[in-house]
Amino acid sequence: MDRFTLQSLNEARRQRQAAILITNLASGVVRLVRENDVDLDLMVEPTLAEILPQRFRSAHSGLVQTPEGDEFFLTVHVPPPRLVIIGAVHISQALAPMARIAGLDVTIIDPRTAFATPERFANVALLAEWPEDALKGIPLDAFTAVAALTHDPKIDDLPLQAALAANCFYVGALGSRKTHAKRLERLQATGVSGADAARIRAPIGLAIGAQSPAEIAVSVLAEIIDSLRKRGLTTPGGA
Repeated sequence: MDRFTLQSLNEARRQRQAAILITNLASGVVRLVRENDVDLDLMVEPTLAEILPQRFRSAHSGLVQTPEGDEFFLTVHVPPPRLVIIGAVHISQALAPMARIAGLDVTIIDPRTAFATPERFANVALLAEWPEDALKGIPLDAFTAVAALTHDPKIDDLPLQAALAANCFYVGALGSRKTHAKRLERLQATGVSGADAARIRAPIGLAIGAQSPAEIAVSVLAEIIDSLRKRGLTTPGGA
């Protein structure tokens, strides 16, 4: 790999951008392709152009052979997914450790110091601050999921706006359909477009009949993983 390609890869990783190193096994030539390259079809062979989007979603490296007999090794570099939970609530107590087991970096934000305590959330990054302050140190991006769980507009609404603006791969919010309808009115009154607002998963979580906080946490994590592995394929909708 030449120095320019290595520098480009390191820059992509610093910016939390997905990238794939394409190594031609016959020539040894290595190329770098980023997920957000707009001219992907012009940069690689047609067979690779068809394969790369799925590899970006799966984060799976491996050997590829084209119909012409050319062999390439794809080395996939995908940023570690993050989960930002708004609300140090009972659901969060179950969701945080499960999400960590699933490989997500977890941060919990809640300005209510009675809830945001180390005793309730051991071994989890916990910020007892208002979201507008806490998010200054946690830039949201396309590999971040945001789950708003407080049921309090003063706490939930701003991070939902920020998540939509940052194109987070998952944006979910706790609440009934009636509650969510009021939420949509508030968000659109602040300038959020109808198309962006429609990306919010609400009621949050897959429809598995969850009742307890732990069961709801399972449904939320399943929906997050589904969204991560189907980035760019599906249109989010309420569950």
